[in-house]
Amino acid sequence: MAIDIDVSRRLGDRVIAAHFTTGPGLTALFGPSGAGKTSILNMVAGLLRPDRGHIRIGERTLFDGATNLPPEARRVGYVFQDGRLFPHRRVRANLLYGHDLAPPANRWMSLDEAARFLGIDHLLGRWPQSLSGGEAQRVAIGRALLAGPEILLMDEPLSSLDAARRGDIMAVIERIRDELKLPILYVSHDRAEVDRLATQIAEIGE
Repeated sequence: MAIDIDVSRRLGDRVIAAHFTTGPGLTALFGPSGAGKTSILNMVAGLLRPDRGHIRIGERTLFDGATNLPPEARRVGYVFQDGRLFPHRRVRANLLYGHDLAPPANRWMSLDEAARFLGIDHLLGRWPQSLSGGEAQRVAIGRALLAGPEILLMDEPLSSLDAARRGDIMAVIERIRDELKLPILYVSHDRAEVDRLATQIAEIGE
């Protein structure tokens, strides 16, 4: 499935732009700090509207001059840097939030399958504030997968973790890439991380 992105957006006194086509695997958006990598993910997710261009995933157009699908219609899973779990919902309810957002026809993973795949069965009754950073990020990834996405967006998902937990989550990301075959757009400032995970690199300039 091809992912075709050609967008630009003025933010203040600078223009954020990206132009690349990629496919299966993990595509790292790599470039200097301030180049707008997170803004590009937000454009793909529908959280930030480009000034011009297009965003296409396979045969579906998410954005162009005539189309601007709302975030909930884009079939995009988003894993944020800080997880952003709902503190008032236990882990099971956080996971089901993603599942319940997806129309039944779009769901391709059940709660039990996600919990087994991510090794979080034992966490389902816990509150987010009781989780370690690595556990919370696994739950955030599970919530994104359960929304039935066609692609996964990951914005520096390892940046707040210590070295041991970074390795654990990188192994999870590799399994999503290789076993689930889910295309991933991935933002990181860490070249070693990109070298390990990426199958393609999209250079994002200033």
